[in-house]
Amino acid sequence: MLTYTIPGRDVLEIHHLVLDFNGTFALDGVMLPNVAERLRKLAESVTIHVISGDTNGSVRRECAELPVTVTVLGKDDQAQQKQNFVRQLKPQGVIAVGNGANDAGMFEAASLAIAVIGGEGCCTAALLQSDIVVRDALDAFDLLLRTNRIVGTLRT
Repeated sequence: MLTYTIPGRDVLEIHHLVLDFNGTFALDGVMLPNVAERLRKLAESVTIHVISGDTNGSVRRECAELPVTVTVLGKDDQAQQKQNFVRQLKPQGVIAVGNGANDAGMFEAASLAIAVIGGEGCCTAALLQSDIVVRDALDAFDLLLRTNRIVGTLRT
């Protein structure tokens, strides 16, 4: 479990990290450099779920050596599928990370939503539902691993 005590807000006790794949920690279906080591470190504290429409057909291959569970979505209404996925995990214990229009629903359901701009950009709908916006996945993962960064960003 990851715990964040943020002045002016409730304590966040996080059990699950739900990640979009392409555009978030992969570009054009290929995992970005240095992501694997961060995910291995995070997996020591939380259960990591990768949930993807798998645009490039590579998510299972790219994540095969990682301590994550992979869910490939059906073609229809992926935003609703992602939102339902987060809701079934006990959303008050979930951090969601993504960049696309189909991530906005899971952002709404999660305790904390992190939008990644990255090389693919970030959909405005996801951006508006996020709590934090970062440049890339490494920034998101380092934010989670270094507690004071989230505290500094979210304290009121």
